[in-house]
Amino acid sequence: MASKSRFKVMTLTDAAAARVSEIIANSEKPIAGLRVGVKNGGCAGMSYTMEFAESVNPLDEVIEDKGVKVLIDPKAVLFLLGARMDYRTDKLSSGFVFENPNETSACGCGESVAITPASPEALAAQA
Repeated sequence: MASKSRFKVMTLTDAAAARVSEIIANSEKPIAGLRVGVKNGGCAGMSYTMEFAESVNPLDEVIEDKGVKVLIDPKAVLFLLGARMDYRTDKLSSGFVFENPNETSACGCGESVAITPASPEALAAQA
């Protein structure tokens, strides 16, 4: 039986995948993947969360992109649908950034965003 092709909730740029792979390779303990989610907080209402996970939770949405396993918190799927994670470096800073079509605004400091969950129609269109 052929496997059914699934959509990816989010993707990584080459730079983000390379940086995550580098961090995992240098970890002192086994890492199952990068867990990404969103939480309430900040002046715009929500912020992205990232942590290295030692195991996959049964309800995680598991995505493999460019050799990196990304675990999406099930409560964050509709907020991250269509998002792309990048890793950028400039003269004064470096870090992961999200390009998310569901963002409606961001705070001036860049620490939080307002995100509208994707509609069920958008989810069906991705399938």
